[in-house]
Amino acid sequence: MKPSLNKTKLRKSSDRGYVHQGWLESYHSFSFTGYYDPAHMHYSVLRVINEDVFEAGQGFGMHPHKNMEIITYMLQGELRHVDSLGNTSVIKAGDVQCMTAGTGIVHSEMNASETEAVHLLQIWIFPERKLLEPGYKDQHFTQAQKQNRWCLIVSHDGRENSLKIQQDISLFATLLAENESLDYMLPAHRSLYIQLARGEIEICGQHLSAGDALMADGSKEFTFKALTQSEILLFDLPIHHSVDIMQQ
Repeated sequence: MKPSLNKTKLRKSSDRGYVHQGWLESYHSFSFTGYYDPAHMHYSVLRVINEDVFEAGQGFGMHPHKNMEIITYMLQGELRHVDSLGNTSVIKAGDVQCMTAGTGIVHSEMNASETEAVHLLQIWIFPERKLLEPGYKDQHFTQAQKQNRWCLIVSHDGRENSLKIQQDISLFATLLAENESLDYMLPAHRSLYIQLARGEIEICGQHLSAGDALMADGSKEFTFKALTQSEILLFDLPIHHSVDIMQQ
């Protein structure tokens, strides 16, 4: 069963907010700092997807967060993390980091290399409730785990050895080889957000290039076909219209 397109929305990479501030190049899928678009404040509980590139040796010094679930998906390079809970780590391509800001956390994120850039996606999710206990965890997911299949990397219950966060989402990743196809059945009363990290794909007759996003809701089956080797993130979310940003 192929979905009708009346509830499917494509957002091109070029429509995102763009910031280039010295060492940082960043594309914003939703309103963030100096980029404001009232039509793109959030999607369901998804508040931020920033595609960031840090120059060698650069990054953000210690800064605070509160009442947000923060996911970092590494695409290239090495990122050094230090936080007020005493955690220190260096995360690399294939790693996923989850941080519960809750009542408050302070952290830094710096490019650990003096020669290579860092390329990542930083994702913010509204938590199920405020003032949670802060927490941190990271995990590596191999290429084999993601190759031509949906690999669950983040969930609300930690199933299938995924990272657990405090919100009713399922975040999948796949590395889809050229000409390979993969299906996903979106349950009723759920919303779908696709972020194409790399490559070119076709969904529902629509062509997506790197940086593009697709949004949909309802009970539908989606078929993803890779036109080139592609890396895809799929968010299975609470139905979009059920989330009031003013209540978050």
